[in-house]
Amino acid sequence: MSAEFILETQGLTKEFKGFVAVNQVDLKVQRGHIHALIGPNGAGKTTFFNLLTKFLHPTAGTILFNGIDITTEKPAQTARRGIVRSFQISAVFPHMTVLENVRAALQRNLGTSFHFWKAESTLFHLHDEARRLLAQVDLQDFADELTVNLPYGRKRALELATTLALEPELMLLDEPTQGMGHEDVARVTQLIKKVSIGRTILMVEHNMSVVASIADRITVLQRGAIIADGPYAEVSSNPLVIEAYMGTANTELQGAH
Repeated sequence: MSAEFILETQGLTKEFKGFVAVNQVDLKVQRGHIHALIGPNGAGKTTFFNLLTKFLHPTAGTILFNGIDITTEKPAQTARRGIVRSFQISAVFPHMTVLENVRAALQRNLGTSFHFWKAESTLFHLHDEARRLLAQVDLQDFADELTVNLPYGRKRALELATTLALEPELMLLDEPTQGMGHEDVARVTQLIKKVSIGRTILMVEHNMSVVASIADRITVLQRGAIIADGPYAEVSSNPLVIEAYMGTANTELQGAH
């Protein structure tokens, strides 16, 4: 595998009692790219993410990260390599402040996450870094706000900051704009673009206008298998993709140009 690709799967397959959820997937994610994984419901996108983060073991196939075979590693080993998944659930503490949430993620990265009883003063050195991360996702003015009081879109921005605190080399974003209104979608899309500098992002996303605006490359799954792979313009006009999205989302695909 060349250094050009940060992640590569070869023949990755997952079967559940005879049902093939992920079928012989050969995926290459180029370093520094925003790579989108799309497909109709039930296409196998979440199962694929679960294989990458080791919450599931593949039936067959190989996962390479930076050229190293990580197929049989445990989730914690893979996370330590710099593959960090965000957004599958709201991963913040609601009754801590925004700043405290980022600080907790920074502590986790330093391996001091069990020192919550430490004197507040010993944690001040993390505040500057926490504030820097909040500024990256435009939350600097919300540092002392209780997280529970944040609007939904800002909570997702905070998740992005806590993910960045773990210093990911490859960020896996699971439907980052799901359930958002138009304004929040636009804001979070821009934040993803902003934090992608110097990193690689693999994202599952249903919103085609988001995919069209920020993805360098798109892979389309249907029934667990890749049916198209390439830049947006090429993928969105592929007859197999249009058929997979069956009319309704076809308009969505074309409309996002």
